[in-house]
Amino acid sequence: MPFTILKKRELVPTIHQVDVAAPRVAEKAMPGQFVILRIDECGERIPLTIADFDAADGTVTLIFQEIGKTTRQLASLGAGDSIADLAGPLGCASSIERFGTVVCVGGGVGIAPIFPIARGLMEAGNKVISIIGARSADILFWEERMEEASSELYVTTDDGTKGHHGFVTDIVQKVIESGEQVDRVIAIGPPVMMRAVAGVTKPFGVKTVVSLNPIMVDGTGMCGACRVLVGGVTKFACVDGPEFDAHEVDFTLLMSRLAMYLPEEKEALDYEAAAEPAV
Repeated sequence: MPFTILKKRELVPTIHQVDVAAPRVAEKAMPGQFVILRIDECGERIPLTIADFDAADGTVTLIFQEIGKTTRQLASLGAGDSIADLAGPLGCASSIERFGTVVCVGGGVGIAPIFPIARGLMEAGNKVISIIGARSADILFWEERMEEASSELYVTTDDGTKGHHGFVTDIVQKVIESGEQVDRVIAIGPPVMMRAVAGVTKPFGVKTVVSLNPIMVDGTGMCGACRVLVGGVTKFACVDGPEFDAHEVDFTLLMSRLAMYLPEEKEALDYEAAAEPAV
């Protein structure tokens, strides 16, 4: 059964939001989980973290950035179009309980999946200090939604066009060194950012959780494509994660595996560009 796109909008250049009719997924979805979708019968399967869900309306919200062939194709769809397959919710849900003070860090597209986690932690009675960052103000999104889901919100941009001129790690360190009792840090974003957050929190002994985004195919632990090394032990992000102890993750291996298929991705993009009719 195809899944209909009810709403589609471009949040900022190359980053899009789609609301999809998926009642069974929406009914079971929890913060931190993801879906695997396939646009059509000839398409590849890609994982996308659930950015929001509404069981009453039967919808799930997905946010993605145009990077490869499939995300470009997904960006070309609009309201009324359909996706062939949308499997989920997959993965382990985030641990939502009353920890005390939690710092939620979202970098780039990672702002989307950190949102339902921050909201859930607020609803559980935590003080939530959220930090969101992007390269520049023109690619920053969901600031208002994050503010609503947080006790405090900090914004950073690499180029200083909005908020703090610098990185999310600057604010993480500032909050910890201020004397605030931080009970947990949750970071989602590019691997290099998550590794940097882990580097800041480790000397202070603050429990830190990251959501990993390795290459993934089936999403049920059968293919082994999403394997990551955590504490020296091989884990599958799709069934053991996607969240893991940041201080135990081998980020070097993760990033090297993420780069494995870049030549094939470029070949697919070049083939698509060559097939497009001349204007």
